[in-house]
Amino acid sequence: MVNVCMEIETTRDIARQILRHRSFSFQEFSQRYAVSEGFIQDSQARLQDEKNRQNSLYTDDISLQNWFEGAQRRLVNEAKFLYSAALDKGIAKECARVFLPEGLTVSKMYMNGTLRSWLHYIDIRCDSATQKEHRDVANQCRDIIFELFPTIKELYGEASSSL
Repeated sequence: MVNVCMEIETTRDIARQILRHRSFSFQEFSQRYAVSEGFIQDSQARLQDEKNRQNSLYTDDISLQNWFEGAQRRLVNEAKFLYSAALDKGIAKECARVFLPEGLTVSKMYMNGTLRSWLHYIDIRCDSATQKEHRDVANQCRDIIFELFPTIKELYGEASSSL
């Protein structure tokens, strides 16, 4: 009954996907009382896959990437302004957080589960069918599990290089 607990920092939208893994226990830091200052602005533009609605496709369209990055910066700047203005006017933090964009606001959580649950999570979420940002989190979790349990990495063998 080996248990592993990891601290995960990601955006709130990816955290919602992670919370769906019911074999784990979670403790997510509440943003209800904290002044939110953490934003991630490095989401890349990917195109919708017309054949698989659960997939996105990389694009090398530089102008699209530039537009997407600029739009994120503008949104974060406006969110910061409105959030700070609300706090300055005495609005409660729990109310002011409505201005925080779900996909760009950092969330921190602890994820605790058995080694078996972690291996299942890694098998599912390191797969290319998983949203890239969630897959990045899962790959980091995989690396930690493999570091903690080197024999498991050996058992994965060639499969670990394809994860």
